[in-house]
Amino acid sequence: MTRLGDLERAVMDVLWDTVPATSDGVTVREVADALDGRELAYTTVMTVLDRLAGKGMVQREREGRAWRYRAAASREAHIAQLMLDALDLGGSRDAALVRFARSVTGTEADVLRAALGAEAGLTDRVEDPRGRRTRLADEATDR
Repeated sequence: MTRLGDLERAVMDVLWDTVPATSDGVTVREVADALDGRELAYTTVMTVLDRLAGKGMVQREREGRAWRYRAAASREAHIAQLMLDALDLGGSRDAALVRFARSVTGTEADVLRAALGAEAGLTDRVEDPRGRRTRLADEATDR
């Protein structure tokens, strides 16, 4: 999975935070306008979106002479893939997983336990850290 630079991350944050998955996407101008305070040229934002499309991070669809962009996957799916990629960097995945499991908070450990239980077929729901019940397949793993 591709790691993102600062500007790429800012653009992806706009897509993740403002564009629903069911949306037709947003234009370069809409992304540029959402990046308040950065004072970026339209062509800079267009180049970043084009590169993100080339990396498979965004999907784009032609609308007249312009493109409409949306994230190819959710933020959670991207982060999960980064975590899996990090596990592939070192020697023992088991040791890395154990160290990670020991470093999470109690609430995070509860979420992991519930997700693992659901994956094993013990339950189909996961309790999120804010106490709301969510469907595992829809929100916790976002496959």
